[in-house]
Amino acid sequence: MPAERVRLLDPRPPHPRGRYVLYWMVASRRLEHNHALDRALELCRELDRPLLIFEPLRSGYRWASARHHAFVLAGMADQAQALAGTGIGYLPYVEPQPGAAKGLLGALCAEAAALVSDDYPCFFLPHLAAAGARAAQCRFELVDSNGLLPLSASEREFPSAHTFRRFLHKTLAPHLARLPAAEPLAGPPPPALAALPRGLERRWPSAFAPLAGGAEANREAIAAALRSLPIDQGVAPFEGLPGGSAAAAKRLRQFLSAGLPRYEERNQPDQDVGSGLSPYLHFGQISAAGILRAVAKEQRWTPAQLTRPPSGSREGWWGLPSPVEGFLDELITWRELGFNACRTNPAYDRFESLPAFARATLAKHARDPRPVRYTHAELEHARTHDALWNAAQTQLVREGRMHNYLRMLWGKKVLEWSARPEDAFESLVELNNKYALDGRDPNSYTGITWVFGRYDRAWGPERPIFGTVRYMSSDNTARKLSVKGYLARYGPGRSGQQAALF
Repeated sequence: MPAERVRLLDPRPPHPRGRYVLYWMVASRRLEHNHALDRALELCRELDRPLLIFEPLRSGYRWASARHHAFVLAGMADQAQALAGTGIGYLPYVEPQPGAAKGLLGALCAEAAALVSDDYPCFFLPHLAAAGARAAQCRFELVDSNGLLPLSASEREFPSAHTFRRFLHKTLAPHLARLPAAEPLAGPPPPALAALPRGLERRWPSAFAPLAGGAEANREAIAAALRSLPIDQGVAPFEGLPGGSAAAAKRLRQFLSAGLPRYEERNQPDQDVGSGLSPYLHFGQISAAGILRAVAKEQRWTPAQLTRPPSGSREGWWGLPSPVEGFLDELITWRELGFNACRTNPAYDRFESLPAFARATLAKHARDPRPVRYTHAELEHARTHDALWNAAQTQLVREGRMHNYLRMLWGKKVLEWSARPEDAFESLVELNNKYALDGRDPNSYTGITWVFGRYDRAWGPERPIFGTVRYMSSDNTARKLSVKGYLARYGPGRSGQQAALF
């Protein structure tokens, strides 16, 4: 276990009379390529104790919805199926009401030798970890399994993707030799867990029973359970994007065979060649390490092909074809840049975190006349004059995703149509985090803050509203890219048209 990936929240030694090692799975919701699971199993071997995996799902967090819950529940069903008969304890718990889980972690820790959990720097999870440390009263280790570069590798925030890429090229190579185990459960098993602590089911009844048959076989049971939960039922699951580790692995295989060779076409809205992996990465059902290993196997790549000395350029460092280099830059540079921001900047999710030039130029133009203003409700319901923007918003609401290039345009237009830049920021956070399956994520905030000038430079000429923040228009986008098929798919008059969405 790489020591730089472990943070001690409670340094006391493991309890000698603890019955098991407890892995509190909250972000890396997978059984492969998972440093936290590796560490929990390592402790099991050291202490000769069983492993209990506790995977909870709260119902009271902001933006909790049937869409997000369905995605996580499918993953829980896959985990239950994979762990059946292994001797490893698995406790999936879904809150029937907000706050119903209070005391459950403490009860599990009362019989634990040590507690391991996921070190995730975004949304409410850092606060959850701090609360867990107060409740656990036992050795508590947080393990970083977010990306290829440990979060602790740098304590400074990077101002641009280029500067971060240069840092990556200088420091990443040794960490590629210390990836998590591809199949940690294939090794020597820990002792079997005889039983869960007494009284759990009586004191903390879950809204959702464990499912041993996998996500696909239990689709109807998942749907029925969802309807009983006090979450936003209006944000419905999208059947075309199922959750779970099995679905993630299937999507990765499809991308490697059909999408990756054409990845240079990814900015074309009519071409669906993006990886589609961001929701699975967000919910931890697949990992960057697992994706890199799959790409390396497909391309017959080894770290010996890395270019030295590092240049910081977007292509060439990996020694791979251009489409593959482009994908790895998105997966590693841009994704891990967001994690760096969340770890080093406490204001990562607020307007105040924008660079000084962006705040200054937006403030200078804050009172510029807007060509049109839309309320948040009009934006949410895709009721603007801009057909391309409406199509992008419709895809977000309907499917929980948006074409990546259009997501940039989508944000820029909200800035143009809002009374104040701060209002635009709040609207984008709300729309993205409510509907997007990859929302509430470091990369969500990277994308949103980029709209307002973060990780970018000042652009001329100075324009109304935008000042020197980069400008984008729907007309230019439609001229540069092929959007006819996209508009036909998500424009009004198609199945699932806007009026039927709300």
